[in-house]
Amino acid sequence: MVHGEAWTLKEFFVYPNEYIYWSIQIVMYPFMTGLVAGAFVLSSLYHVFGVKQLKDIARFSLVFSFALLPVAMMPLMLHLQQPFRGIEVMMTPHFTSAIAAFGIVFSTYGMIVAGEIWFLYRKYFVDTANELRAKTERNIIDSARLVLYSVLTLGAWDISEHALEADERAVKRLASIGIPVACFLHGYAGFIFGSVKANALWMTPLMPVIFICSAVVSGIALCILTYVITMELRKIIYAWQRKNDPTLPTNEELKSVETHVVIMTCKYLVMFLVLAISLELLDLIFRTYTAVKSWDILRAVIYEKDFFKIFILQYGFGNLIPFIIFLAPGLTVKRAVLGTVMVLIGVFMMRWNVVIGGQAFSGSFSGFMEYIMPIIPHDEETFKEGLFGALLVIITPYVLFFGLSNVVPIFGTKDDAH
Repeated sequence: MVHGEAWTLKEFFVYPNEYIYWSIQIVMYPFMTGLVAGAFVLSSLYHVFGVKQLKDIARFSLVFSFALLPVAMMPLMLHLQQPFRGIEVMMTPHFTSAIAAFGIVFSTYGMIVAGEIWFLYRKYFVDTANELRAKTERNIIDSARLVLYSVLTLGAWDISEHALEADERAVKRLASIGIPVACFLHGYAGFIFGSVKANALWMTPLMPVIFICSAVVSGIALCILTYVITMELRKIIYAWQRKNDPTLPTNEELKSVETHVVIMTCKYLVMFLVLAISLELLDLIFRTYTAVKSWDILRAVIYEKDFFKIFILQYGFGNLIPFIIFLAPGLTVKRAVLGTVMVLIGVFMMRWNVVIGGQAFSGSFSGFMEYIMPIIPHDEETFKEGLFGALLVIITPYVLFFGLSNVVPIFGTKDDAH
């Protein structure tokens, strides 16, 4: 069976060798890389620009961005027919193609985020290692943690005031460098689509900018949603542990912190949401006004075939309604969660409409194709390119985030609490 034949429906005159080759995994690829960039930009608003209202979520979003990072290339690896050759992009990077440049950008960004996390938590690594070393009786877990944190110090045991100030400066410098690198990490995904001259829907210089703005929106929205879920789990755990440790924060104190952080972060989400909506509508209006040679088939796709997906799900459900929710007075955590979920759906639909909608019309301009995502897999290909493959990509960063949260404190250290 030809790749794409299992999930492609054809209508009218479509060439025999035309299929929807880029399926759900290529939708997930720009969506996940956008989450990485957006989460990092959120953390940098505090570390670089000194937005103190975002201090509590800055550390959280930085660690979450690092957990999302390995998943950025996972959709590509699942989509490739020869995934073992994908490592060539990392081992032999060059700038002769946008995909090949991914190796340089991804490696650079990974080192920046890893370095920023190390400088941010270096004192915690040293303090934890010293506490474990001071224990007279250590079990197997304590011994393993002692080895882990001793390695994580990288031999830098100096936690004097001068050394910690140097760490803070390093965090700020790395965050400053990381912002353009994070934007380029996702912007080049838009560049890949925008530079395809053979596709009328993708060929626009605004595509990289639109991708970057919607990436920041989706990253901030997912950080808010994950932060709320984690805080709710934290309340349950603390309520159970408070019997043995009365010094733990009460549910009222945790709720107050949660509400303050969520409301302040939503204000910045609205700012980037306005910018993303404006650029997307500008691109749509520009296409309508210029009406190039391929506009007839594009109009059929945008205003007829994909009208529900674009104007109802993406713009209405994913942009307009959340915008009203965030701007309505008396914003609550529950309303913010509802708004962030709708924003994530809207950004996902934007990716879907670009990737799938860009392949919806035939090269003959006289036929259409429709992608039917495989729900129940019957072989390896329909698993990877179907619902279960997409769910695998979504779940993986949370597994990594859970592992990281057991190594570093995502809600701050004891020193921060004092």
